[in-house]
Amino acid sequence: MKGIKKSITEEYLYLDFSHQAEGCIFPLHTSVTLFLLSYCDCKILKVCLVLTKESTNSSLLKDISPQDFEIEVISRQELPPIVQNCCLPAVVERPDNFCRAGLAVVLRHIIQKSYDADPSKKEILELLGFKKTCLKACAEVSQWTRLCELTIPLAIENFLRESSDHLPTIPVEILQLEKKLSEPVRVHNDDKLRRQKLKQQKAAGIVHSLIKGKAKSKVHAQGASEELDSSSKSLELKVAFSKLTVQEEPATSNREPSNIRKAKASDLPPLEHVFAEGLYFTLADIVLLPCVHHFLAIVCKKFSEKMIEFPLIVSWYQRIQEVPRVKTAAFKCGIQFLHFPELLTTSNEHHPDINEVPGVEEQNDPLFIGGPRPTMTKLMEKGIEVMFSPHPCPTWTLDWNGLPAAVSPKEGKMSSDRALRKQQQLNNLVYVVINQAKPGDRIVDFCSGGGHVGIVLAHMLPSCQITLIENKELSLIRAKKRSDELGLSNIWFIQANMEYFTGMFNIGVALHACGVATDMVIDHCIKTRASFVTCPCCYGFIQNTSKFIFPKSEQFKKTLSYKEHMILCRFADQTAIQLPPQRRLVGKQCMCLVDLDRARAAEEHGYSVQVISMEPESCSPKNNMIVGVPT
Repeated sequence: MKGIKKSITEEYLYLDFSHQAEGCIFPLHTSVTLFLLSYCDCKILKVCLVLTKESTNSSLLKDISPQDFEIEVISRQELPPIVQNCCLPAVVERPDNFCRAGLAVVLRHIIQKSYDADPSKKEILELLGFKKTCLKACAEVSQWTRLCELTIPLAIENFLRESSDHLPTIPVEILQLEKKLSEPVRVHNDDKLRRQKLKQQKAAGIVHSLIKGKAKSKVHAQGASEELDSSSKSLELKVAFSKLTVQEEPATSNREPSNIRKAKASDLPPLEHVFAEGLYFTLADIVLLPCVHHFLAIVCKKFSEKMIEFPLIVSWYQRIQEVPRVKTAAFKCGIQFLHFPELLTTSNEHHPDINEVPGVEEQNDPLFIGGPRPTMTKLMEKGIEVMFSPHPCPTWTLDWNGLPAAVSPKEGKMSSDRALRKQQQLNNLVYVVINQAKPGDRIVDFCSGGGHVGIVLAHMLPSCQITLIENKELSLIRAKKRSDELGLSNIWFIQANMEYFTGMFNIGVALHACGVATDMVIDHCIKTRASFVTCPCCYGFIQNTSKFIFPKSEQFKKTLSYKEHMILCRFADQTAIQLPPQRRLVGKQCMCLVDLDRARAAEEHGYSVQVISMEPESCSPKNNMIVGVPT
């Protein structure tokens, strides 16, 4: 019986409700979540709409909220305390100490819960995409997640708000999506499918080079293009819809002809989009559909001449209606699909500026040639040198043998050597935090992983509230299990990207937050005027994002270009124990300079900051600590 009780843990889904208009619940994040609930026919969550300050009369909700769902309307004050510290949507497990927050995290959880409740619904799990990674990367590092999860819903909300008064500008985010749909598709079996497509084209008598070259006759070129289009799309559509009907992907039993097998990759035809991420219907399509529908409804009704600017979006919108259960889910949510005349072209001729639209692909800097010494010399000439603050107490250690077993990282799945190094890392961070913490303080363990830092702090500081924030669900579940074994009552678990945590706190801590995640932690602390204790990691992943431009501090900006700063970041990762000593020393110096830039930037915001080397340095190749206190 205990196992049964655990499997039906009561969970509450909290959604914002500001207003409703044009048959749509706002904000759009709420409409998207309700649409997914309908698509999955998920009735295992208790749904609560949370009134915002702008909320109007909620009595009409029954007309446009999904049928078959009981929805409770509550005020913000009625939210569990853990949820009051997060952006909605959020899902909470009773007894209210484990929360999942943010659109992508909540939607992925709904999919997993729906599948767990009925494993026969394999098509629901397919929404998570290849290796279950759809919208898993946080919006800060993935521009695609950012576009789907944040910028398109917000841009369309603004568009709908402005459209009542005058003709608004088409949001640039819509044009970014149009551009995304025009780009070649990349999938894990890309080469195989493109060879099948080439074989299909040759069988249809179409030579790919004819389309690439200049056609002698405009009429002939147009006819060839149309023939290619109808012939090539059949492969993508067949592959896409085989997934939706839970069939095997089309496979060729016989070996491909020699000319197909030996064709160069550069000569293979590109795969075209069927759905938002490529060939397969995923969570990204679920997120985009309610947003794009309400956008198209306004454009079609008031500014129909603008429709010609995004033909690929319109084609996607029409195609998505054929996906099984989409129409049923839309009907339940009050979405009445629009139907367009088939006059729209899918070429780029009506919007020649599509290539000028800002891209949505991740921008990776090319590898740099040359070492870091010229960059370090340039800094030295400006008086910026490698300099560590003295360690406050290099020999301090927790009494690990006297602590309960579940507090120690040895309880996790790691070797004894690694567990010892983890204990040494924790000695450094915990000492600094304990010496800063006061009774009643709120301490946040960002990028908490399995909770090694947070669980020690919760045990050592029973009068403080500890919050663990991590976007990997399994890591957080392991942390909660250890916490439950210890009977800790002063600890919260939040599965979310850290930007969805909005609570006030006094100290932020992060052990080995990768790349710009360290900068996100420091930025979060500065906004809250909290102290921070961070140990950075993965310097090679640092790059400019929508939030951060490197170098960060005015002092470093005056001296280094972005590319020169990236040289430091790349070499800062070369501190592994197996590297030659001199190379490790240069890596350590580069680490220090990158972290000094972070420290100077925090000082510009009124902080006193130190860059300290952990003791012993052998506890980790990434052994710097950046400690900041608001002045």
